[in-house]
Amino acid sequence: MTQSVDAMPGCLSYVVAKDPNDADKLWVTEVWDSAESHKASLHIPTVAETIKQAMPLIASFGEHVVTEPIGRYGI
Repeated sequence: MTQSVDAMPGCLSYVVAKDPNDADKLWVTEVWDSAESHKASLHIPTVAETIKQAMPLIASFGEHVVTEPIGRYGI
């Protein structure tokens, strides 16, 4: 899920993490410069292929949270 992240203009951070309390869960945290950049990334062929490959592994997306950063460090 991380092989095509360098091809995503506007992506400031992309982290895939294991859930220490549930071996069947992964957390994906993304930071984008705009909602438009995120939407555009879905049309990049390598990103679309990664999503296609990941879909059979995804039982559900669960909660989806959108935030607006008000401070930062490391981005």
